[in-house]
Amino acid sequence: MTTEKQQKRALLTVSDKRELVSFGAGLHNLGWELLASGGTARVLRENGIPVIDVADYTGFPEILAGRVKTLHPAIHGGILARGTAQDKNQLRQFEWDYIDLVAANLYPFEATVANPDSTLEDAIENIDIGGVALIRAAAKNYQRVTVLTDPEDYGAVLSVLEAGSDISETERKKLAVKGFLMTAHYDTAISAYFGGTDVKTLQAQRVDVLRYGENPHQQSELYNWNGQNGPLGGTLLKGKALSHNNILDLDAAWRTAVSFTDPTVVIVKHLSPCGVASANTLAEAYPAALACDPVSAFGGIIATNKPFDAAIANQLGDLFVECIVAPGFTEDALAVLATRKNLRLLEMSTTALAPSVELRSVNAGFLSQTLDVGDPASTEWKVVSERQPTAEELAALKFAWLSCQHVKSNAIVFAKGTATIGIGGGQPNRIDCVHIAAQRAGDATKGAVMASDAFFPFPDCVEAAHSYGITAIIQPGGSKRDHLSIEMANKLGLAMVCTGTRHFRH
Repeated sequence: MTTEKQQKRALLTVSDKRELVSFGAGLHNLGWELLASGGTARVLRENGIPVIDVADYTGFPEILAGRVKTLHPAIHGGILARGTAQDKNQLRQFEWDYIDLVAANLYPFEATVANPDSTLEDAIENIDIGGVALIRAAAKNYQRVTVLTDPEDYGAVLSVLEAGSDISETERKKLAVKGFLMTAHYDTAISAYFGGTDVKTLQAQRVDVLRYGENPHQQSELYNWNGQNGPLGGTLLKGKALSHNNILDLDAAWRTAVSFTDPTVVIVKHLSPCGVASANTLAEAYPAALACDPVSAFGGIIATNKPFDAAIANQLGDLFVECIVAPGFTEDALAVLATRKNLRLLEMSTTALAPSVELRSVNAGFLSQTLDVGDPASTEWKVVSERQPTAEELAALKFAWLSCQHVKSNAIVFAKGTATIGIGGGQPNRIDCVHIAAQRAGDATKGAVMASDAFFPFPDCVEAAHSYGITAIIQPGGSKRDHLSIEMANKLGLAMVCTGTRHFRH
């Protein structure tokens, strides 16, 4: 072996063998030399992919029933060597080669100790030594070496290589961070287990490293709560791993859906509900939710508070949907949805929300607050207008009020019956949100009701709502100028209800 070879070399040694064959085949087709050990080498060879066993490469056999395979200077020297003349000469002295890429992940320690039938010996045997050393070595030398610890990253790396490019140092650094996070969590899990921590507490420390954050140049990790292994405490039944933005949108949609009792469909795009509807069945609710803003629904998230069935699945038509989250999926629905490419399905185990607080980072600190789960039990609604709302208006106002609580401030919701017809939010002033909601609703505003998440500082929103055909309004009240809005409602013949409770969402 000499360091003069230009051929690229990859070491593959993985416990999680997802995507291994396609990745190994892709590297081989690009002319890479593949090194592998144990079961990884066997899987590659069984699939017709040429591979060199680590034992043959180092000239040293596996020992201690395979517990020592990759712990050899030829391996770690090839990984840790930099491109300097001194390092090249040392490799040449021992006739060792550079290793340019390491794909490694670890024995399933947490899954093993979570099994109630596992023994102490099982736990000990599932403490990975060589894998951790390989990941740390490759991550340390990220300026030259690419380290892959997640099969979800294989495709992106392979695409870059197939395009004739090298993996950028920026991307190698991101992958190195992912590797360090994996080994850090792994060591925490082991120390917690031997320190007597129960499995649920151990799993509460679980970190899922996502491909990137809101944008590709940002890093992102998901910290799961209370022993939940899946995103949002659910199980991903179909589709590739969820992104940072997927998780945010799914959370917003799910929180909205489970705040309703009747079968409800929620469509969310970029954290904003663009359609909410309740009906006797999900199939009846879906068309109404979609009609609220079909343009924004493209590429959105759908959430339901009841199991997703074939009747609603068949109604999706050719609408592109990123993800669907529901408390279950019927077998018939899964059969219908199986044909939809790139659709992710997240099945939730409970409709309960946890934790009961939410955190947001601010400069030099964090903000913590309890969740807004609706009006407090002590809330009393009051009709403040001369005209009482009709029974139909009151029912629509109740639905609009609940929907409004999930829209970014200054939130305005137009509704008819139990369906939103126009939603406006996230603007610096409330009157703009009234106009946006009206634009979304079009001619459907005639005879609709309006909800506002906070009070009206001026009567302009009431006047504008009337001009669009709104007949009844619900809002918290509490402005020094409430009397102006109430007087305007009376002048225009509108019914107005004040709840006394505000529902800002910044």
